[in-house]
Amino acid sequence: MYELIQVSRGSYYIQSPARIGLVRTGESEVCLIDSGNDKDAGKKVKRILDANGWTLRAIFNTHSHADHIGGNRYLQTQTGCRIYAAGIERDFTAHPILEPAFLFGGDPPGALRHKFLMAQESDVLPLTEDVLPAGWQCLPLPGHSFDMVGFRTADGVVYLADALSSEETLEKYRIGFLYDPEAYIRTLETVKAMAAECFVPAHAEAAREIAPLAEKNIAAVHEIAEKITELCAEPVGFDVLLKRLFAAYGLAMTAEQHALVGCTVRSYLSWLTDTGRLQMRIEDGLLVWEAAPHRP
Repeated sequence: MYELIQVSRGSYYIQSPARIGLVRTGESEVCLIDSGNDKDAGKKVKRILDANGWTLRAIFNTHSHADHIGGNRYLQTQTGCRIYAAGIERDFTAHPILEPAFLFGGDPPGALRHKFLMAQESDVLPLTEDVLPAGWQCLPLPGHSFDMVGFRTADGVVYLADALSSEETLEKYRIGFLYDPEAYIRTLETVKAMAAECFVPAHAEAAREIAPLAEKNIAAVHEIAEKITELCAEPVGFDVLLKRLFAAYGLAMTAEQHALVGCTVRSYLSWLTDTGRLQMRIEDGLLVWEAAPHRP
């Protein structure tokens, strides 16, 4: 773990729970794509920088989930590097309490205020085209998170953040976190059409070909949508639906999983309702969902 892997002349990644991109932008200057899940991850990254005599110029965050921004604070304090994030992701990175508050739908309890859901604050600047290293492209990849992005480097390596998961991850977690399933499918269709010297997803192996894995992730979204629709054959409230989904997929219910999977399921319900596959109404004082009688 935390081994430095070179994938092209100037592009690398650091093997970690959420892979960290490292790109050389000068003889001794580098940029990071994300920073790992906590202060300890930041310390391990700093050791790699020091061992190679590299100076950290900037961290480009793909999105604001704690496993991608957890090393920001430590690395910024130690190196004075700038940190950049796009759109809403910048707000969540600057104010990490927004993440558990968003997941919980209110002031989050202590059980959700931990490093896996809430990183330390860091000083974050807007991610704009003019701050990118020469030859880089910023790639919009919404769906998993509000304004998630990836990056194409000057030597043709594409860092995909959480745009897709490995087959093993899909099988283990079954319902991966999504903010917007419809946008996520559009992102994956875009990814399927990409070409690159190497693709580096955060939670799958680096590869020259990405389309087959993208298709498996698309299929997983449609499968979950069908399962939710099936469980809504009769009017059902959210908590009962969530319990049935956990049972169907053999998932263990914890406060954290209730927040993460629950948020994702609400997003599926919004998508399925807005596309006419489900209908939503108040019944006996409860908000319930039911499969539409004439599904599109």
